[in-house]
Amino acid sequence: MRILVVEDDPNLRRQLVDALRADGYAVDQAADGEEAEYLGEVEPYDAIVLDLGLPIKDGVSVLKHWRAGGLKVPVLILTARDQWSEKVAGFDAGADDYLTKPFQMEELQARIKALIRRAAGHASPIIECGAVRVDTGAATVSVNGQPVNLTGHEYKLLSYLIHHANTIVSRTELTEHIYDQDFDRDSNTIEVFVGRLRKKLGVDVIKTVRGLGYRMEPERESA
Repeated sequence: MRILVVEDDPNLRRQLVDALRADGYAVDQAADGEEAEYLGEVEPYDAIVLDLGLPIKDGVSVLKHWRAGGLKVPVLILTARDQWSEKVAGFDAGADDYLTKPFQMEELQARIKALIRRAAGHASPIIECGAVRVDTGAATVSVNGQPVNLTGHEYKLLSYLIHHANTIVSRTELTEHIYDQDFDRDSNTIEVFVGRLRKKLGVDVIKTVRGLGYRMEPERESA
């Protein structure tokens, strides 16, 4: 999963980026509204954290521009304390959730996870596909009740696939959503990670769709 953090305060932006990366997300960042608007238009994100008080172009204007252009990515806005009018303006512009500064980082992390789940059609933090169970809150994986240890990139890949289970996901889409903007992306490594995942999971839930990509679906019962 890939997130854009838009915050002009360098210390808070660094804390946000560090916390979200520690949760296993690929994270890009922007310090002003103009850069944020551009990144939101050209890069694929699973969620955006957007401060409203930004230089060059304010957050509400950026959000209105995104929504007018058809961007459907869930957006969590950050507002100043007691500025209820900012919250209303943010929701009117198309925000999905908000936090008032100062806030607890753990709450922001939980809200981001919930936004991503709901955007993919999942109400519960527990997502299952056949024998595979992913607890997105605890970032743990099990198969038939037995824990499976994955590396950071393996978990990112599995998380994206299971969030989008039963749909075909291309290698390009996976590459764009598990690596941040500055990472030296190589779609060939996706095949390596998929091979490792299949071996560690031990169940046939990740199917190769020739020429298109991968689809995660429950194992078919033998006749």
